[in-house]
Amino acid sequence: MNQLADALEAAGYTPDDVTKMRSKPEELTQFKAVLIGASDIVAVKHVIDCDCQPFVPENWEVCEDDQLASRVTGQLEWDAANIGLFLSDTQKSGRHEGNELRKELESQPALPANLLDYLLEHPHLIPEEWKGKYVFFWGTIYRNSDGDLFVRCLGWRGGRWCWDFGWLGSGWRGSDPAAVLAS
Repeated sequence: MNQLADALEAAGYTPDDVTKMRSKPEELTQFKAVLIGASDIVAVKHVIDCDCQPFVPENWEVCEDDQLASRVTGQLEWDAANIGLFLSDTQKSGRHEGNELRKELESQPALPANLLDYLLEHPHLIPEEWKGKYVFFWGTIYRNSDGDLFVRCLGWRGGRWCWDFGWLGSGWRGSDPAAVLAS
């Protein structure tokens, strides 16, 4: 039993994980079936519908006229290796105004806020290297009741992932990349 505890700890299991395992004896039985070769483990595929309506904050709307023509649509199977973080040259050297950045992103396969929402529901999928950045999902551009345009982002604050937003009239720094499909 000590060997099992050492192996679980070495594999990154926490005491909470062990408590969850104890509360689900049927899953431990299934795990034993894997150990003896009677079952296989199949990875869960995370497929995001990029065409469905994303979360819309109160007094905001998603206006089709404001969207990037290059945004990603359809079904997207999540694979962090296929996601790039785009920074314009101006962002890398300082601040870049959001409306100007939007023009540069017209040629990029920008990911929609649907993916942001999905990642918030499945935070274990978010790459560790995104911590310290605000990753923007330019594939969905919002308009508030005053007519201002915004883009939502994903950031690490207070020990957890949460969403925030940036106004297109403000400056975008080198820590504010756009999530795009990698080529």
